[in-house]
Amino acid sequence: MENNHVPIKLTTAEIATLWRSYIQNTAVRCFYKYFVQYLQDEEIKPIIKEAEVLVETIIGKIETIFEKENFPIPKGFSDKDIDLSAPALYTDLFALSFLYRGGQVIIPQYANTLSRVTRIDIYNFFTECLNSETELHKKALNLMLSKGLNDRPPKMEYPKNVEFIKDQPSLINTWLGEKRPLNTLEITELFMEIERNAIGLILLMGLIQVTKDKEIKNYLLKGKKLAEKQVDIFDKLLKENDHFIGFPMTMEVTNSTISPFSERLILFIIATSNQIAISALADALSVSMRRDLASHYFLVIGEVMKYGDEGLKLLIERGWMEQPPQPIDRNKFYKK
Repeated sequence: MENNHVPIKLTTAEIATLWRSYIQNTAVRCFYKYFVQYLQDEEIKPIIKEAEVLVETIIGKIETIFEKENFPIPKGFSDKDIDLSAPALYTDLFALSFLYRGGQVIIPQYANTLSRVTRIDIYNFFTECLNSETELHKKALNLMLSKGLNDRPPKMEYPKNVEFIKDQPSLINTWLGEKRPLNTLEITELFMEIERNAIGLILLMGLIQVTKDKEIKNYLLKGKKLAEKQVDIFDKLLKENDHFIGFPMTMEVTNSTISPFSERLILFIIATSNQIAISALADALSVSMRRDLASHYFLVIGEVMKYGDEGLKLLIERGWMEQPPQPIDRNKFYKK
């Protein structure tokens, strides 16, 4: 039990999770603030506004924690990184999908954070974040379903009984080889990878359209090709088993060529997407038992890591990469 009379300093895990949450929420806030400016749908606009209020609350609480600890507040992103006068770049439905997909990422992240932090006030804070984000995600899901935007994963006939894999060389070959039908774990991961890349493609299409910097535009174009390649690979695997369901094409990009986002914010959001992609692909690899799936995942993970490295170099070269908190390098003292 913690002694309330003795100040307990933040651990490196708590600093890391607070710092990352602060940076990410300031970035996402820019998108929500921009979306709210042009949204017309009377059902979507209130939920995006609610999301904006939630991230503002989280940002404010993290700032309070850092101030009490005399810890430097990260720079993150601000109104300087958005142009609220810019015309709509995406349709209203994209804003809703952006919120929903964001929940798919942040909910596991908050849940994972609870297993890393030990100070009770920090634990309680992230519990609140998790509960609030879960409620918001449920609202987004219900609204997407009501608008026919959410595409459910493939369905299947229920099995009649439980079966076990038999330890016979020929059967193991069939189970781990390429000819065995996909199981539910594999189908789910393939579907989620297609879904993730589909929304990423729409995001990239809009950013490419408004980016004036040639180097950044070329980088985004490369990302678009990589996302398209993943959709093609995973789509083909599902189609072979008659499981693929097409995605609604109502989430479109407008004809605006005025960028609402700073180039620093654009590069950051793509860099963050790369980190999420690597984690998602690794999870998919861990549950896939077919050799051909493993080969595809290994290939794509390598390509995404290489692409992500290029993005980080761009951020660093331009002085846009905020350095995570670092402990004292004691080796410097030893060398004196």
